[in-house]
Amino acid sequence: MDPKCWRVELNDGRFIPVLGFGTYAPEEVPKSMAGAATKVAIDVGFRHIDSAYLYQNEEEVGKALREKIRDGTVKREDIFYTTKLWATFLRPELVRPALERSLKKLGLDYVDLFIIHVPIAMKPGEELVPKDAGGKIILDTVDFCDTWEALEKCKDAGLTKSIGVSNFNHKQLEMILNKPRLKYKPVCNQVECHPYLNQRKLLEFCKSQDIVLVAYSALGSHRDPNWVERDSPYLLEDPILNAIAKKHNRSPGQIALRYQLQRGVVVLAKSFNEKRIQENFQVFDFELTPEDMKAIDGLNRNFRYEKLLFAVDHLYYPYSEEY
Repeated sequence: MDPKCWRVELNDGRFIPVLGFGTYAPEEVPKSMAGAATKVAIDVGFRHIDSAYLYQNEEEVGKALREKIRDGTVKREDIFYTTKLWATFLRPELVRPALERSLKKLGLDYVDLFIIHVPIAMKPGEELVPKDAGGKIILDTVDFCDTWEALEKCKDAGLTKSIGVSNFNHKQLEMILNKPRLKYKPVCNQVECHPYLNQRKLLEFCKSQDIVLVAYSALGSHRDPNWVERDSPYLLEDPILNAIAKKHNRSPGQIALRYQLQRGVVVLAKSFNEKRIQENFQVFDFELTPEDMKAIDGLNRNFRYEKLLFAVDHLYYPYSEEY
C-alpha cells in the first residue's frame, strides 16, 4: 500500500495521516532548520506536519509548505497541518486572534487541526512563558470548556477544519464531552506516549469515545532543560527495543514508531537529520509480531519526560490522574 494512503478517519469525517512530522526544536537550534527539515519531510513522503505557536517557527514551516506547494510536490489539500493554542491564549476572547496570528505567520487560509496545547492557562500577554520577579511562571485560571467553545467558533468560521486537545487526562476530556451545548467533540488528544509511557488506559478511553490518540515524544525526548530533566533515560538505548530492532533489521526508532501504528495510535516523529527523517518514514513495510508487541508493552514504567512541574498545584494539572 502507498504510505500516503495510511490515514484514519476522525469523528468529524475528516482524515488524518497516521504518521506525522514534528517540528519542535530546543531554543539553541536555528529556526531555519525547521523549514529545511519540513521540506525534506515532504519530499520523503510525510503529509502530516505538526507545529505550534509555542515552537516559534511557524513562519519558517509555513514558507517550506508554500514552496513545496508552489513547486508542485504537493497540493494544499494533500497536507494535514496542525497548530496549537498556547497557554497564554486560553481566555475565549484570545482564541480566534491567536489562530489568525498563526495563519498569518504560516501564509495559509486555514489549518487542518487546531488543538488546545495544555489545559493549564498562563497569564495572557506577549511573553511565551510569563514569569514574576522571582522567576516563577505566572499561571491563570480559565475554564477550558469556555476555551473549547471558542475553538468551535473557529471551526465554524472555516479557520480550522478540525479541533482537538493535547495533554488532557480522561476526566478533562469528559468535562468537554459532557458539557451542555457541545457542538463538536475533540477529534484527538495529543499526549506524550512511548514504550516507557504507553498510555494504555487513556488509549482505551479515547477509543471508546471515538477520539484519536496522537503520540508525541514517541522516540523518547530531547533534553531541553526548560521541560525535561537531564538524567532522563534514553528510550532508544533500551536493550529490548534494540533486540527487536536487530531481529527485524530496523532501527530502535522505527520499532518505537511501528509499535504505535499497530496499536491504532497516530504517531509523530521528530528529527532534523535528513537520514533519520527518511528512516522514520520507512515504517509501513514491516510488521511487529504479537510477541514483539507484548515485549514492548512490558517496557511500560509510566515514565513521563515532560512533567509540567511548574503547574503541579494548578486546578487543571493533568498528571495527578492515573490516565
